[in-house]
This record gives sequence, structure tokens and C-alpha cells, in this order.
Amino acid sequence: MASSVMATCFRSSSLYNLLNGFKTSKVPIKSRFCKPFSTNKKVNAGHASNFEFQEYMAAKIKKVNKALDEAVPLHHPTKLSEAMRYSLLSKGKRVCPLLCIASCELVGGKESLAMPVACATEMLVTVSIIQDDLPCMDNDEIRRGMPTTHKVFGEDTTILCGDSLICLAFQHIADKTDQSVPQKRVLQAISELGLAGGSKGLSGGQFLDLNSEGKMVTLSELEYIHSHKTARLVEATAVCGAVIGGGSENEVQRLRNYGRCIGLIHQVVDDILGVTKSTEELGKTAGKDLISDKATYPKLIGVDGAKKFATELLDKALAELSYFDAEKAAPLYHFAKYLVNRQK
Repeated sequence: MASSVMATCFRSSSLYNLLNGFKTSKVPIKSRFCKPFSTNKKVNAGHASNFEFQEYMAAKIKKVNKALDEAVPLHHPTKLSEAMRYSLLSKGKRVCPLLCIASCELVGGKESLAMPVACATEMLVTVSIIQDDLPCMDNDEIRRGMPTTHKVFGEDTTILCGDSLICLAFQHIADKTDQSVPQKRVLQAISELGLAGGSKGLSGGQFLDLNSEGKMVTLSELEYIHSHKTARLVEATAVCGAVIGGGSENEVQRLRNYGRCIGLIHQVVDDILGVTKSTEELGKTAGKDLISDKATYPKLIGVDGAKKFATELLDKALAELSYFDAEKAAPLYHFAKYLVNRQK
């Protein structure tokens, strides 16, 4: 009952107008964490016109899902492996695996080289989700349109499921990455993901997010939180794809900047959808951050201000792609546009 009432409230125009009222605060919407390389090239949108992104995405997701299914077979103890499969194989956007593969291919690598790392990134994303849903954190009961892992398997099993997926992620990279990839690059990818998930990345950002509830948070502080909680793993995913694909230092840095920007885009759009869509539309509880008194972009700069910020981040992300061959960069060009325009 509470969830349905909440969903109705958060779709109301009065709430939209309330949040949009914050945009008059004169807060400058400039990202300190997404600063593109200087470039004389203009973003070439023409290369994307003939690219069938939906077909590309569907084909890649199908391959990723198959690889994930094979990576987590049922085994003893059965309940634990069932929890791992339930969490990992539930319907998701597969943002990180897609980004990893596309980044690898952009620098000349093959999809097969990136797939083990791509699967590992989804395992780490899944851990962050099932932990975020726990009662001691965001206490959510719905995720991806299904009951959260702890509602199905219990909190104890969910914690062990997360531990198991973290370990499996790094084991999977070490065991399954093709031997043609130089060991130094494999170790670099492992290190990058470890850093992204730890206290200087996702975990640190989540800690700060939890401790900011009910407090006054500046726009700069909010961006710091989400540059670590959300964007850091997305950034690392782009880096890992480029590293495994044999990218140069310059190419890796360009894709790092791109990944950081679209990671923030993902969070900004999440914040917007959280107050403009229903629980049924989102597949998770709508308006939860507002109920928890968390700082969000709509809360600080209004819905329209948040949309403007997302557009600015998009421009910065696309500027990084201007360095690459336009045709090869088409998947990532469309990927960034997809994240900005998504509706759930």
C-alpha cells in the first residue's frame, strides 16, 4: 500500500513543480570531474545516422547474458549459487558490459577478448545493487521489477552472495581472459576494477551517500559522491575495455573521461526518473531518495536544471569520441545518447 501511494505522489505535477523550484538557486552547473581533453575537432554526429544501435545493443546483451549464465552454474551450496544466479541474471540494462565491449572494439580489440572483463563488471554492479537494497542501506523490496535478493533469499545469504560475486569477478578475469592479452594488461584491468569498487570508489561513495541523508549537501559534494558511488565503476569499465583491447595511453585516457561523464549521466537521469516515473515504470521504488531525505540533482537544481546538466555531460562525453574514427565510435556515440534519453 505504501509503495503504491508513494508512486502516485511522485508522479504528481505538484512534486515536479516543487523540485523544479530549486532551479532558481543560481547554482552553477559545471562538473569538476568531467573535463574533456582540449581538442580542435568538433563532435561529428553524422557518423551515427546509419548505425542501428538498438540491434547492436540487443545482439551484445544476448551474448553477455549467455556468458553470464555460463559463468555462474548451479553448484553446492545450492541456495547460495541460486542467489548468485537470481541476482546476476535478472533483467538489467547491462550498461557496464556493453561499455566494456564497445571500448575494446573501438581501440581495435575483439569482443571475445573483452567478454570476461565485461562479465566481471556486471558481477560488481550486481553486488552494488543487492547491497544497496539491504535494510541497513536503502532498504528496498523491488529491483528490476522483481523482489530484491534479500526478500527472496534472506539478508545473510545476500551478503554471502555479494562476497561470492566479488571473488568470482576477479577470478573470472584471471582465468578466462584470452592468453593473447599481455599479462600486464590483465593485471591493469584487475587493479582498475579493484580501485573502482573500494573505499576510493564505489564503497566510499556509498558510505558518503548514506551519511549525507538528512544533511545539507552542496552540488560539489553531491557530484563527488556520485563520481565515486556511480561513475567510478563506469569509468573503470571503459578503461578496462580499452586496456584489454590494446589501446594506447591517450586512447585509454579519452575513454576514461568518456566513461566518467556517462557514469554521472546515468546517476543524474536516475535522479530525474526517480521523481517523474512510477514504481511500475521504473521496476524499483519511485521517490525513495526523497523519502530518505537524500541529496539528488533535482532536489538541488530542479528537474530542468538536472536535465541541462545531463546534456552538458553528454557534450563532454561526445567531445572525447571526436578523437576516434567516427564510424568506429558510433556505438559509444549512440550509447551516450541512449543513457541521456532512457525512460527507466
